[in-house]
Amino acid sequence: MFGDIILGSSTVVRLHGVAWDQPADLSIRAVQEKLSPVAIRAFFRLASHWELRDEDARGLIGGISNGSFYQLKRGAAKILDQDKLTRVSLLVGIFKALNILYSTKLADAWVQLPNSNPVFGGQTPLAYMLKGGVPSMLRVRQLLDARRGGL
Repeated sequence: MFGDIILGSSTVVRLHGVAWDQPADLSIRAVQEKLSPVAIRAFFRLASHWELRDEDARGLIGGISNGSFYQLKRGAAKILDQDKLTRVSLLVGIFKALNILYSTKLADAWVQLPNSNPVFGGQTPLAYMLKGGVPSMLRVRQLLDARRGGL
């Protein structure tokens, strides 16, 4: 998603200045500054699609305060730390997988629908992710990626 894309042997496409062949080092302040604006926009767009309550959105992005959340929502320039960038990355991957697997209507509703998969224990994927944080988000992402792969 970010970095250089090598097309053929001589063409390189630059995307956000992050190397394509290795994960971005989200602990580096310059990388955080570069990725935060697009991550914030992506987060609020998916929150809108999923019709998240502000309280749930705050929980997914890492339990930030009301004040910080509404500053982000108003578009105030803010740098996200490694944890928040990781959370947004996982959520964007979940959003993408849902939109590949399902119709737009179901993809947007899926996180708030009770789920019979044993992973969720009858609760919604949203409740599961809010309770379990990053490990739960990673598990949901892996589940959806496996479904995309035909498992």
